[in-house]
This record gives sequence, C-alpha cells and structure tokens, in this order.
Amino acid sequence: MSSHHGLTPRMKPLSARRSATLSILDIGTSKVVCLIAELQPMEQLSTLRGRTHIARIIGIGHQRSVGLKGGAIVDLEAAENAIRQAVHAAERMAKVEVQSVIVNMSGGRIASQRFEARVNVRSGTVTGSDVERVLETASAHGVGPGRTVLHALPTGYALDGQSAVIDPSGMIGDMLGVDLHVVTSEAAAARNLMLAVEHCHLGVEGVVATPYASGLSVLVDDEAEIGCAVVDMGGGTTSVGVFSGGHLVHTDAIAVGGHHVTMDIARGLSTRVAAAERLKTLYGSAISTTSDERDMIAVHGVGEDEAETPTHVPRSHLVRIIKPRVEEILELVRDRLRKAGFAAQAGNRLVLTGGASQLVGLPETARRLMQGQVRIGRPLGIRGLPEAAKGPSFSAAVGLLVYPQVAHAEHFEPRRQRALAATGTNGYFGRLTQWIGESF
Repeated sequence: MSSHHGLTPRMKPLSARRSATLSILDIGTSKVVCLIAELQPMEQLSTLRGRTHIARIIGIGHQRSVGLKGGAIVDLEAAENAIRQAVHAAERMAKVEVQSVIVNMSGGRIASQRFEARVNVRSGTVTGSDVERVLETASAHGVGPGRTVLHALPTGYALDGQSAVIDPSGMIGDMLGVDLHVVTSEAAAARNLMLAVEHCHLGVEGVVATPYASGLSVLVDDEAEIGCAVVDMGGGTTSVGVFSGGHLVHTDAIAVGGHHVTMDIARGLSTRVAAAERLKTLYGSAISTTSDERDMIAVHGVGEDEAETPTHVPRSHLVRIIKPRVEEILELVRDRLRKAGFAAQAGNRLVLTGGASQLVGLPETARRLMQGQVRIGRPLGIRGLPEAAKGPSFSAAVGLLVYPQVAHAEHFEPRRQRALAATGTNGYFGRLTQWIGESF
C-alpha cells in the first residue's frame, strides 16, 4: 500500500477455541491504563455476536499521563515513566510479567480512505486466492507520504454487480469486487508511540485506532449493524468512529478534548489547573439550570494557598465557560461527519464515551445539536473490572481486549511485501528473520 503499510505490527488473530492471557496499554493524554486479562472462549451472546471470548481482568494499573499532547507523544522520557508505572502496577496485581502489549492510537491525525478493486474470477467459482487477489489489488493504492496504515477492513464484496456480499468464497461468478476501508495515521506519531513502549522492554503486538477500540467495547451488534457514530471524548482528542452494516466505515479525530475545557475554566476563573479540573468534575455542566445563579462555588486564585479564604462565584459563571467549548466540540464532530458524507450512515444515533463524556448535561447538548438519539457508552461484556473502571473512561482500554477477537476480519498483506519497522527492541531480529526468509 506504501512503504509505511507495514510500520505497525499486525495482530495475530485469536483462536476461537483457545484461552489466552493478553495485556493492553491505553495511552491517552490524561491517563495511561494497563490491563492484564484472561480471555476464555464463550458461547455467543445475542447482543455481542461478534465476540468469541469473555475477558476477565486479573491486573490493572492506572497512572496520570505525562509527555503527551493531543494524543501524541511530545516527551519520550516522561511518557516512558508513566507507561512503566502503569505496567508495574498491573503486573503486581496479576502476578505475571508482561512481555508484549496491544496499544491504541489517539493522536497522529487519524483518518479514513476508501479503495475499490475488481478482478476476474479465474475458475468461475470464487476461491480463497481470488479473495486474496482482489484485496491485494485494493491494497496497491498508496496512502500518501508520511502516513501509515493502522487497519485495512473489507466492508463488503460484490460479485457480478451484486453488492453487499458478506463472504463470496464458494459462490459462482465472473467478476469479484471489494470495498476496502483503510484507517491511517501519521507515521511519525505511530513510530514514537511504539518507541515509548519498546523503551520499556515491551513488544508491541498491535496498534489500534482509539475510535475503533471504543466502538468494539461499547456497541451492541444491532447498533453497529443499523448505523451509529461512536464519539470518544478524551483529554486531548475527540475521535469518531462510524459503524454501519456491522463494519467500521469511517474514522476521524479532532485535537480538542476535556483538557481544553479544564484550561478554559483555569483561565476564566484565574485558578490552578488542578483546581479547575476539580470544579469541572464536581460542579461543571453543559446546560444551564435555574439554580445556577444561587449556587455559589469556592474558587482559590492561582497563587493563593488552600488555607486562604477563597472567592465565591455563582455556578452560572462556570457553566458559561464550559458550555461554548462543549458545543464547539460537538459542532466540529457534526460538521466533520456531514462533510465526509457519513452523517446519514451514523443513523442519527450517537454513543458518547471517553472520560470527558461524563460531564453533566452533555447528552442533552448532543441531542440538541445532533438531532438524534444519544446515549453514554460503557464497556460491555467484561468481568473483574473494579467499580471505578466500569465507566466511559475505560471504553478504549476494554476495546483493546476485544480487538484480537475481530482481527481476523482485517486484510493482512503477505509478509514478503511488508516493510519491517526496525523501531527498537525487535528491529535486529526482524531484519534477521527477513534476511533468512529472503535468502532460503
């Protein structure tokens, strides 16, 4: 697809009949989470038909994030320290040593591209090699300089003009077509994310776009089938994943999130950032109420000591600061979906998730601006999560545990065509393996 197609490692699909122990890292602008889980085969659930395993958390590590801005790494050493602390906490709890992790990608300007391809069916009956050929042809399109492929997802096949074919194998026809949805990010951002993990002596098994992970975590099958937009509102980024026909069909991200609301409060009320975060959490709202003018909140100035008498301001001051920023974020999401032509496929249904989605009044504001059904998305089908981790802020982390169960749906280009990314710990062995493979 380009020289950067093989930069991020490709996740090995999980056997539906085998148990596995997996470790994930959710590296966000506001927090770093490490989860260690046992995945055990399960019977299909009526609401989560795509899942083959149930995940039981055996270790969890949670650390305030440093060294990231807008979902991308800006201070490698600081980010490494936060990752190490989160992983060590999870290892102590699970009593296992983490060797490799699945990580998510929030920054790096995540975007979507769609490619089509058609090939002749050689024997009149579609075989696995015909499917592979049409996927190869679709993958031959370049993704642009400085970009790398995170996901390559076939969203539908066509056979002699008959579209929406789910699996063409064994069917009779002359011309096979495919629609391929490719999710890309900036190659440098992906490389630095992997580098931070590898500096902690951990292998990277896969890199997953945050909106895809969040959708896998919070959506029931019917929502993904009918059409739905998942909006993951993090600290530094707000990412969007549109699901339709059971597939991820579009992704986008904007570099505005909950931290921007906090900074607006800090500036508007002349208080410290930590105090602004506390005010947002305890008293913040995206909608005005009649009692806002009467309810007074205590605000300590930037240079004031906690022991000093605080200034009291009406809660309406806080709401007036929060409301415009929240509306701006939601309007950006709405306009991006319309511009990309995916507002209709989102089916007028919005699922808000991520830490910043917990703000009071956010669903009501989203309903007014988006004019559709809105709900808050929380992780589904997971065991062993502590009560504090069952909310929307852990959706992406749980989605990373679901991802190996659906990784088989992606198109993995043949190894001989992949450019091995020598980014750190396994670079030498990767090159050695490639040399052996090419020489013998």
